[in-house]
Amino acid sequence: MSSSSPPVRNGRRPSVKDVAERAQVSLGTVSNVLNRPDRVSAGTRERVERAMVDLGFVLNESARQLRMGRSNTFAYVMLDATNPFFTDVARGIELAAEKADLSLFLCNSDGRSAREHAHLAHLQQQRVDGILITPVDPEAPELARIIAQGTPLVIVDRATTTGTFCSVTVDDRLGGRVAIEHLVDRGHTRVAYVGGPVAIGQVRERWEGARAAWSDAGLAESDLVHVETETLSVEEGRVAGERIAGLPRRSRPSAVFCANDLVALGLLQQVVSTGQKVPEDLAIVGYDDIAFAASAAVPLTSVRQPRQSLGRTAAELLIDEVNNPEHLHQQVEFTPELIARTSTLG
Repeated sequence: MSSSSPPVRNGRRPSVKDVAERAQVSLGTVSNVLNRPDRVSAGTRERVERAMVDLGFVLNESARQLRMGRSNTFAYVMLDATNPFFTDVARGIELAAEKADLSLFLCNSDGRSAREHAHLAHLQQQRVDGILITPVDPEAPELARIIAQGTPLVIVDRATTTGTFCSVTVDDRLGGRVAIEHLVDRGHTRVAYVGGPVAIGQVRERWEGARAAWSDAGLAESDLVHVETETLSVEEGRVAGERIAGLPRRSRPSAVFCANDLVALGLLQQVVSTGQKVPEDLAIVGYDDIAFAASAAVPLTSVRQPRQSLGRTAAELLIDEVNNPEHLHQQVEFTPELIARTSTLG
């Protein structure tokens, strides 16, 4: 058909009917080009595709998905988009989704239950095929409700005891243990654990693992102190560093184990800014082993979590649940690994 054919008028979006008229084919032929192109001859397919280009036609994917009963879309509700740990987890999810030819929505709860619930409600309205979430509270009734309403859900970086959905996590008690064992092996007998609030499961479990390792080493319980923070942020790490520096010298720790790398990096900044040396004056261990840990001014010893593997495994479990009627829920737990660097080795 000649390119001089009249354009679509009135500012509306071109429809399948417009494409059919321009290509001089039936609506069924256009539908086949869009959904079953192997059923259409090469010449006809090329004519329909040219009409789409000329008209600026964009497929209404939402309508097509509604007809199919599938959205081919997953979502990940992360806890804190400012933390590189969660963006690395999201990258693992994205890679698995891309391999399965799925789209991915990314949402950020910012650690707030109300915002998390709003995201979840919106995602259900959008009819996503499944949801991955690092929840504020892994036992929240809202999660079970979503499952009951027919949307598959996988918990990421949180453990669950219900067995009603899959979860992927890291053994944080072991992570806390290996961090303290490393510091004890380096000769430290007065250590601070910095992180909070303890309502966060990982913070609590890393503290429990640290206390168990400290007790097993036969050290005085009073020489392992918990310096609680309001959030797990760089700024809170700086504040904790100031609090530790203000302690009497006789009770000041010689080493610090931080609940995550952001806190550790903030504390490291504060220590270095006051002219103290790391690790000579204060040894520091972080947690997560984000990319910034190795590239810090003083490379940071950290407990490594397999961040992308967490995300990829969670996405693969969700894909299986959506596609496999015989799917069985799994609770996958990865093993953390201590990566020793200058901040404790000197």
